Amino acid sequence: MDNVFIERLWRSMKYECVYLHAFETGQELHAGLLRYVRHYNFSRPHSSLAGRTPDEAYHQITPPLSPRLAPETAADVKLAA
Repeated sequence: MDNVFIERLWRSMKYECVYLHAFETGQELHAGLLRYVRHYNFSRPHSSLAGRTPDEAYHQITPPLSPRLAPETAADVKLAA
């Protein structure tokens, strides 16, 4: 499954970024790829994610971190003897 995702990413990157721009230097290519990856992750809707961006999908399905117990709450916890 991961291989399919990576192959789709590379295909999208080639057709939506690399082939459309005539990058003349390595620095231009690097800057263009950084812009594309930001666009791909934060702005571009994905059909496989029900129209959400990868960032939206990640934050929706990832459970929030559980907060640590505050010191006053920890004192109230009964320890087994």
